[in-house]
Amino acid sequence: MHVLNDPHGLSPRAQAFLRRVGHRHVGEAAAHPQVSDSPQVSDKTSRASAAPPGELTARLEWFVARFGGLRYDVRRRVRIGDRVHESVRRWEFDLLGDVSEDHTGWSFGWSGERVSSPVFYRVHADGRFGVSAGGPFLEASASVHHMIEGHALMDDLFDWEPVPPVSLETWVPVNGVDGPLHRLLDSLPAVPEASGPCDRWARSDELAVRLFRGWTAANPRTTGVMMWSRNGGTSVK
Repeated sequence: MHVLNDPHGLSPRAQAFLRRVGHRHVGEAAAHPQVSDSPQVSDKTSRASAAPPGELTARLEWFVARFGGLRYDVRRRVRIGDRVHESVRRWEFDLLGDVSEDHTGWSFGWSGERVSSPVFYRVHADGRFGVSAGGPFLEASASVHHMIEGHALMDDLFDWEPVPPVSLETWVPVNGVDGPLHRLLDSLPAVPEASGPCDRWARSDELAVRLFRGWTAANPRTTGVMMWSRNGGTSVK
């Protein structure tokens, strides 16, 4: 059942977020998704392309049934130097009709964030949300539900004061995320529903921190950080 009709598995915060800003677009593509009609296959292992396995077909059908046509906007405030940047980013959950295989397994493309970026948005056959920067699948969140939880938390922090250090975009390489920041993150209550191996959230009543692996093909992947304070004036040095 579609997530807007049955938001099971999502926290009260995420459910409230979708009730407030989520809606379902039922256009031609959403009403008649090309799930099993010979999607375009790209094999990045240089082998002869093969039909996607049943696991991927089931994941495609699940994505369409659970999220197809979903639209919502995510508000965000970050501080770069002395300036606060505010933005509203639209996310669209439409299939793009392509599937690919690499050393991580099979994944498929979907529309994702409506912003100019160097990455393509993908869902892995095992359910992880990720991107491709022209190469293999890169995990971003442990699942699509974890991704939505992160968006809900980001939007919920819009009235808080953003503080440095910070990454403006997830695909911009960042260096210098050091021990003090990791210790700060470990000292705050974790937000497990929004967190995973590549995207960690922690939040207290006064401070929220997001530590994430960059959406780049750099090896090792860079680490980015976003931080907000309810009252401002907090920084990590």
